[in-house]
Amino acid sequence: MKAIVTGGAGFIGSHLVDELVTIGADVHVIDNLSTGRPENVNPNASLHVLDVCSKEAKDLIVRQRPDVVFHEAAQVDVLRSIREPDFDASVNIVGTINVLEGCCQASVKKFIYASSCAVYGDLKKDLIREEDPADPISFYGTSKLTSESFVRLFHQMYGIPYTILRYANVYGPRQTPKGEGGVVSIFLDRIHKSLPLVIHGDGEQTRDFVYVKDVVNANLAAIQQADQEVIHVGTATRTSINQLVSVLNRIHGSKLPVVHEHERPGDIKHSCLHNKKAYNKMGWIPKYDLNTGLLETYNSVFRN
Repeated sequence: MKAIVTGGAGFIGSHLVDELVTIGADVHVIDNLSTGRPENVNPNASLHVLDVCSKEAKDLIVRQRPDVVFHEAAQVDVLRSIREPDFDASVNIVGTINVLEGCCQASVKKFIYASSCAVYGDLKKDLIREEDPADPISFYGTSKLTSESFVRLFHQMYGIPYTILRYANVYGPRQTPKGEGGVVSIFLDRIHKSLPLVIHGDGEQTRDFVYVKDVVNANLAAIQQADQEVIHVGTATRTSINQLVSVLNRIHGSKLPVVHEHERPGDIKHSCLHNKKAYNKMGWIPKYDLNTGLLETYNSVFRN
């Protein structure tokens, strides 16, 4: 099997590349290294330093004719999407279209798109299901939802099989606290620098934290299954930011200092994904609980 992973030098993409190499795939990485790091890329994969919006990236897909393309490359910083909606759209929408055009010309057998729970906005539900209405409250969520529509249309017009994976809040080793970083990587970075943890609001906002290795397994499961489906990749477990701090206190071995600041625009109050469809369609269930995943992530930071 030949695979292309866009954003394969980044956080989720590099873990996916590692696992693809392990199962014997011929892996090519497309990454412009704006947030990715070359040292993240498995030495048995081929790194192509290209932007997903470029003609060169599209030509590479056509030339390599991969069996599957995992589109992980994205602008994922919600605050930057608010400051620079044009940049967010150019990367997330135009970049996705460019990759899809390459897939069409290369007759790719499967396109797997990394989407986000941000497409739902701030739904007032304990568990969000795939059939619930998408109503994003950030430009980032809007760009992800728009890209999903392009994925569906490319299937309808050109027959490209796809699976759309809507990720919950992914965390794990290699996640940068800059730009794309989620709250876990930001907190661990501040612990490493002996700085207080900053909580926006009262800390009672909740998230569905899913470990990166579980996300990788969902991508692998989608290669042969869940064609033309939207699938949640989450734990179906709500965790407040205050609870997250408590777990980190226990792992760290002492109480961490915390300061509170104002809520940020575009932030969602509660987000948790129902995940039964992932099991029914792909046989996927998360294997890591928050304690285990956080411990592995913490150890990866403090070993360095």
